[in-house]
Amino acid sequence: MNNTLIISNNKLVKENLSTDFEVIFVDGTLLEIMERARDMVHRGYILLTHPLSGSIKPNQTPYKSIALEKRTGKVDFDSLIILEDSISRTKSLLKNKPTPDWPEKYLEDFRLIDYDLIKNAL
Repeated sequence: MNNTLIISNNKLVKENLSTDFEVIFVDGTLLEIMERARDMVHRGYILLTHPLSGSIKPNQTPYKSIALEKRTGKVDFDSLIILEDSISRTKSLLKNKPTPDWPEKYLEDFRLIDYDLIKNAL
């Protein structure tokens, strides 16, 4: 294990990356993943991947994986600002157009996209 932490609601990430990284699996929404990442930044972690990475808008996919690195010391305000801005943008998008109730075949595609994004970022 290294100092990298992944917070995800994607079972592919949990199944395939938990041997190399600490994975916190959250059975929740994309917004909850961002909020959990923000909580970890308050505990001294820094962002390794942007919460809005990829070309799929947060109101289009239900899956998100965010990588952070364990640090000791002060809150990283750059990470905190990025997360707060991402949470705000996501809430705005979801308010205007909620995530569709996708059929399973589309959900499989969204899981694979999210998995590929986080895997290749690390």
